Amino acid sequence: MDFEFTDDQHAIADMAGSVFADYCTDDRLRQFDTGHQAYMEPLWELCIETGLQALAIPEAQGGSGLGMTDLMQVLQAQGQALGQVPLWRHQLAAATLARFGDDSLQAWATEAAAGRALLTLDLGGLHSALGVQLHATPHAGGWRVNGRVSALALAEQSQAALLPVMAQGQPRLAWIELASKGIKHVPGRMTHGEAIADLHLEGVSLSAAQLLPVAALQWLEPRATAALAALQLGVSAEQLRRTVAYVSERRQFDRAIGSFQAVQMSMADAHIALEALRSCLWQLCYRLDAGLPAPSEALATAWQACEAGHLIGHNAQHVHGGIGVDLTYPMHRFLYWSRALGNALGGSAASLERLGHWLSHHDTLGWKYDLEEHQAL
Repeated sequence: MDFEFTDDQHAIADMAGSVFADYCTDDRLRQFDTGHQAYMEPLWELCIETGLQALAIPEAQGGSGLGMTDLMQVLQAQGQALGQVPLWRHQLAAATLARFGDDSLQAWATEAAAGRALLTLDLGGLHSALGVQLHATPHAGGWRVNGRVSALALAEQSQAALLPVMAQGQPRLAWIELASKGIKHVPGRMTHGEAIADLHLEGVSLSAAQLLPVAALQWLEPRATAALAALQLGVSAEQLRRTVAYVSERRQFDRAIGSFQAVQMSMADAHIALEALRSCLWQLCYRLDAGLPAPSEALATAWQACEAGHLIGHNAQHVHGGIGVDLTYPMHRFLYWSRALGNALGGSAASLERLGHWLSHHDTLGWKYDLEEHQAL
């Protein structure tokens, strides 16, 4: 079994690492914190110039047509640098339209691949305690949508969004142009700096084609999980790297605090959690790119990302002491990002509950040696 990435994947990772590391210095991150930008527009332009914003969009729509393993490399680099750009939402929304939309929706994917349109999405209602709060009812050969969406990323800067709606008793993805009549925006900002807005929809009309088939949501959800987990992997890896560097230099009682057994054990636990997340994520991306079902793998990865993010963030803050919560010191940003990603994944408790529900209906798992891979249904 070969766990090595291809030369092309290494090249993508190197390019993405260079783009994000060169732009996202601590000084620039501090300027973004104190500014009023919705996202890092110069960095987004660099992503468009290098094609990073269209890796997962099919070639027929002008993208690179690559898989989740390739996108994972870029998102990990983004997470390490805390690059505030809408990479995963933009291209996964476009990829979903390209795969499941009609010609008019596929045209949006083409515009997204060229960088002429900015797209967003939100699947938070699928694991929210309140459930999906948008409801679609048949109307004049199409649909009419009413309800609310909470904290949609870049809602005021994007032209359109993929959002889950309840239609005839089941969740489906709806393609909604955000300037449509009947949509009210209530803007805000997340603690990690991402611009958001609550949307209130009243009588928003959609064509029949704007409500995608049920399979579209089933295709998108595990890929969204993989994208968020890849960002969490990058955030946590850099958080841990910086913490190890800090405890190697910080001295107490005439010794580096990294030489204390309690600190060493704390860092070891964090490293184990990081590598467990990496293994789960690689397996999930492999299965998605191979066209294999991955329902339990996606839920396990979501749980692992939430747990690892919490453990690594807690340990990093703990060994940094008071300086870890000083807003003039960079560590607090990693904690904010980690918490935001955990919330976007639904939290560890909700992910574990959903995984338990899946297991209660499936007494075999796809990674068992006595089963073929395709039997994990």
